[in-house]
Amino acid sequence: MALGGRSVTLWEVSSKAELNPLLTSEMHPAHHATHLDVDTTLRRWNIPIVQGSRWVGTRGPTDGPWVIAPVRTLPPAPPPNGHERRSGDRVTLELAGLCLGLLDRREQAGAALAPDPAPSRDITTLPGIIAHELGNRLTTARAALQMAMESIGRWTEVQAARRLEIMDDLGHVMEDIDRGTQFLRAVKDRARGALARWERFDAARVIQSCCTLEARVLRERARVELAGALEPTYLHGDPNALYDALVNVIRNAADATVGSKSGQPAVVTVSAERKGASLYVSVSDRGAGIPAPLLERIFEPGFTTKGFGEGTGMGLVLVQDVVRNMFGGNIALDSTVGAGTTVTLALPIPPQRGGASTAPGASAQAPASTD
Repeated sequence: MALGGRSVTLWEVSSKAELNPLLTSEMHPAHHATHLDVDTTLRRWNIPIVQGSRWVGTRGPTDGPWVIAPVRTLPPAPPPNGHERRSGDRVTLELAGLCLGLLDRREQAGAALAPDPAPSRDITTLPGIIAHELGNRLTTARAALQMAMESIGRWTEVQAARRLEIMDDLGHVMEDIDRGTQFLRAVKDRARGALARWERFDAARVIQSCCTLEARVLRERARVELAGALEPTYLHGDPNALYDALVNVIRNAADATVGSKSGQPAVVTVSAERKGASLYVSVSDRGAGIPAPLLERIFEPGFTTKGFGEGTGMGLVLVQDVVRNMFGGNIALDSTVGAGTTVTLALPIPPQRGGASTAPGASAQAPASTD
């Protein structure tokens, strides 16, 4: 009624970063009345597309631009400088989203009092069992590695410089074991129904650490170079998820470079740059490139350009899932046959502490209207 009889729709972000309509005020809604394109609405305003988040919206009069607002449990932040820029439709939807969020929270609190049905054992416990067993073996390997490092530190027949070099190499191995242990812990948490790790972290340190370790791992196949220096940039999410996504992209680039017959040096270049409200992380190779017809399938689950038995076709799918669903960003791939491929991760930057926000006001709240 407050929107003049226009239809109102409630959407939820799916695992594929798409907005699926849950409810609508239309008795028999047409496709165009409930279909909301993420790329032309939320993503163009650098708004995080978080799996499970919900949005309420309506089209403007005479099929005008969409007006949308998030479903939340707390009121939005006050307008900058006290000047209200939201339209009446937007304020109405903000109130509707707040009411829906508070109602949903109350229903969840009531549901928490009821006993949960017994979960299917083969679905919920098998990943936990595998993670537990592998975690035990990694713990044993880490303890053995620690003892070996202590023994090497006492060697007197080996020059001090050489001992330091060996200790440095083993230290990187231990860091990778620790990351594997953290990943397995996350698998066990997911098996118990827990949420993914979520914290504030410096993306620059994650990128630097990943490049340093991958340069050592891939030194027999390719040279990993970090171009330029990146100032501290803090993101919200799981740093291990970003690390694993970069590992996937860097190793794909190394495989493409090694498999190239162009005769060019096997070099993988990683760069990171802040542009506006986003952090762009690019990984480039000088491989054979990907033909245009195959580029359309590059994010298709199970599809791979590698030889039989050399790839699962799930690496870039997992990278896309992390970038879109955890960080609310996007991934782009540019390739030229005979010249190489560049994969770019665009990650929205949330407001940084100790200074003005690096993101526009639209990234903290949904825009007043989008088309």
